[in-house]
Amino acid sequence: MSEKINLLFLCTGNSCRSQMAEGWTRHLKADQINVWSAGIETHGLNRNAVKVMAEVGVDISGHKSQHVDEFRNIIFDAVVTVCGNAQENCPFFPAACRVVHVGFDDPPQEARKLAENGASEEEQLDCYRKVRDEIRAFVENLPEALFQEAENGLSP
Repeated sequence: MSEKINLLFLCTGNSCRSQMAEGWTRHLKADQINVWSAGIETHGLNRNAVKVMAEVGVDISGHKSQHVDEFRNIIFDAVVTVCGNAQENCPFFPAACRVVHVGFDDPPQEARKLAENGASEEEQLDCYRKVRDEIRAFVENLPEALFQEAENGLSP
C-alpha cells in the first residue's frame, strides 16, 4: 500500500480497548495508518489502560475519550469495533468503508470481578496486560489483515 489508510477503532466508551488499539497503531504502524479511536459514548480515559501501555513503552496518557460523532468529517477506509456493544450499535459508515469486528475482553469488567473475589491490584492489572498484548498482536498484522479478510470472505 502506498498511501496511508484512515482507520478508526470503535468501542463503547473509548476508555480502554480502543485507546490501547490507537496507541499500538501509532507506535507500530504510523508509517502506514492514520488512526483514531472513539466511542459510541465517552467514559474518560482508563488509568489502568494508561499504566499497562506505559509498561511497554507506549504513552497514551495524552489521549482523551472521544465520541464517534466528532469524526463525521473524516473518510475512513476501515472501522474496527473492539467490543460487542460497539458492533451492535455501530453508526452507519459509507459503503466504501470496511467495518469489521474484532472483539476483545473488557479489562475493567474482568478486573471488577477479580476485585470482588479478593484479587490483588497486580492480578487485576493482568486482565489489562492480556488484552493489551492481544491488541498488539492484531495491530501487528495491519493494515493487510483488514483487507485480506475481506478478499477471503472471512470475518476477523
